[in-house]
Amino acid sequence: MSKSRRNVRFPRRMSNSSEGRRLSISDASDILSDPGSPVKDGSVTTPATIPEEKSEKPQLSDYEKKKQTFITRTIWTFVMIFGFFIAMFSGHIYIIGIVTAIQIVSFKEVIAIANVPSKEKNLRFTKSLNWYFLATTMYFLYGESVIYYFKHILLVDKVLLPLATHHRFISFTLYVMGFVFFVASLQKGQYRFQFTQFAWTHMALYLIVVQAHFVMNNILEGMIWFFLPASLVITNDIFAYVCGITFGRTQLIQLSPKKTVEGFLGAWICTIIFGYFMTNILMRYKYFICPVNDLGANVLTGLQCSPNPSFVPQPYHIPAWTGVDKTFYIEPMQFHILVFATFASLIAPFGGFFASGLKRTFKIKDFGESIPGHGGITDRMDCQFIMGFFAYMYYHSFIAVFKASVGDVIEAAINGLTVDEQLEVVRGLSKYLYNQGTVSETILDCLNTELRR
Repeated sequence: MSKSRRNVRFPRRMSNSSEGRRLSISDASDILSDPGSPVKDGSVTTPATIPEEKSEKPQLSDYEKKKQTFITRTIWTFVMIFGFFIAMFSGHIYIIGIVTAIQIVSFKEVIAIANVPSKEKNLRFTKSLNWYFLATTMYFLYGESVIYYFKHILLVDKVLLPLATHHRFISFTLYVMGFVFFVASLQKGQYRFQFTQFAWTHMALYLIVVQAHFVMNNILEGMIWFFLPASLVITNDIFAYVCGITFGRTQLIQLSPKKTVEGFLGAWICTIIFGYFMTNILMRYKYFICPVNDLGANVLTGLQCSPNPSFVPQPYHIPAWTGVDKTFYIEPMQFHILVFATFASLIAPFGGFFASGLKRTFKIKDFGESIPGHGGITDRMDCQFIMGFFAYMYYHSFIAVFKASVGDVIEAAINGLTVDEQLEVVRGLSKYLYNQGTVSETILDCLNTELRR
């Protein structure tokens, strides 16, 4: 029997938390990738450094890193611009598809920030509930838009009529099912965290999905109400940067140290000038100013409509006591664009400041890595959501012309009249159309015969 060996010490294996742990190649590459944003698995990377003697991959200089980032950012900027204009000229349905994709990805990025602890706590249904509430909210909001703009199609279809008539109750039922499932999934000891997740999900739904819904409505009201606000925000962001590096001296807000008062005000003036000239161009084309009555239309087929009065020149008289005594013809839209440009310059940037504060709270650089060189979709859309919401509210408050539509009349007849009263309306309309010479006597007799059965 062999004698046991004593006083023999084996080298102790260093723990993962030891500062002397050797970094693997994957660790080194992760740290070199400028961490600080949520990655695909939901975790959030944090900045770190690699000892030079431990790194197995040569580090790039700061100049090379900035050069590569600039090239990548520039390439993807042109790709996004090119793709956006192709979609816009191809038809409204493609822009609606882009807005839908943006709100889904943005929701995913925002939820990913607070989703990391749920994996550590082994909460199985948190992610599933997030996506369920997203689907339910989108069903309700998109359904509301489709029913409002296309009720003349939905209300006369035998299959779609029940869905359109009971849309809100169906949406409510779907939401209550998710609510009940959430309460049933609560685990002892995790109540505070789960209710925090529930509130976080609903905050994301409001700030992203609800506001994106109004952006989609802007598209259906006319392409100009989508493109013009979006272009104003982009223009303001560009000129804020240019004016800031040119003569910026005074810091504007602590959340964004690089923002200056001079750049803020200079961008406001430049955005108003841009908005004036861009509005003059867009007003000349009915493809931009007409509401959508055909989702298959594109820039080649165009749209036809009676222009909104805001696009029609109106007389403005300067009284004689001013020494001018002249009458000018100006489109009211030229005055509205001053309000749009002012909001895009002075209020919309606070959507970006809000996003900056949110990122600082969670100590991340970007919301995600959806766009190479730019970060996440949310990083690019933080100002667009609030701008689109404002455009919808302003349009319906001061610009839209409300009148009865075919869909409104059909809806009123279906919901407010009995079957006999509906038949009486059809008889009256058919007789009116016959007297106007629109339909022949044969069609009138046929309608009256069928309606008596």
